[in-house]
Amino acid sequence: MTDLGVQKIDAQALRERPMRYFDFFIAAFVAILLLSNLIGAAKLSTVGGFTFGAGILFFPLGYVLGDVLTEVYGYARARRCVWAGFGAMLFMALMSWVVVKLPPAEGWPDQAAYEAVFGNTWRIVFASLAAFWAGELANSFVLAKMKLLTQGRHLWMRTIGSTIVGQGVDSLLFYPLAFFGEWSNAQVLTVMVTNWLMKVTWEAVLTPLTYVVVNSLKRAEGLDVYDEGTDFTPFRTKL
Repeated sequence: MTDLGVQKIDAQALRERPMRYFDFFIAAFVAILLLSNLIGAAKLSTVGGFTFGAGILFFPLGYVLGDVLTEVYGYARARRCVWAGFGAMLFMALMSWVVVKLPPAEGWPDQAAYEAVFGNTWRIVFASLAAFWAGELANSFVLAKMKLLTQGRHLWMRTIGSTIVGQGVDSLLFYPLAFFGEWSNAQVLTVMVTNWLMKVTWEAVLTPLTYVVVNSLKRAEGLDVYDEGTDFTPFRTKL
């Protein structure tokens, strides 16, 4: 038993155990992922003279939930969430492309605006999918491994450390894949580093909330998963 009054359990013993709240968290994870890309990604905002993509305010919440899922339920279940999010993003991209390409009804005046919001190029779609998949799995992998190394101590170190790596992988993939050759090398590097720093800072700011959610969820589920003996292959979806 841990100091939270919950049972330490390895990933293998978790497979057949029913989860009370896991479905709600996977739904929240996918919803935040889709909405931050669908609503936030298309708008640039300027606050205090600093210009940024509006989605950056909400997209890091997906990494917070990824931390919570890995910390409470283990890497294997977090990996399933990442694959669910990947599939949802792929369907969103396909649906957006089909709907944008459908001919507008005569007299409907909003086709140009619709294309501006939902008509992302396949290059950006591919970059976003690759960056999300690799970044989230890297985030979960680092957190799970750090939990074993620290024997479950220093949650703040694990969440921030895993975000530094995960968001780093995300940014290193997305910006060059999406904008190399269209932006100057200096612009790609500047935006990549700036957005990475903002996302990591946002994660650090949310650390107290992460503590509250993780500790409450561990008590509610009555478990604390350690990924001993876990197969960390990223291409599996089975537990």
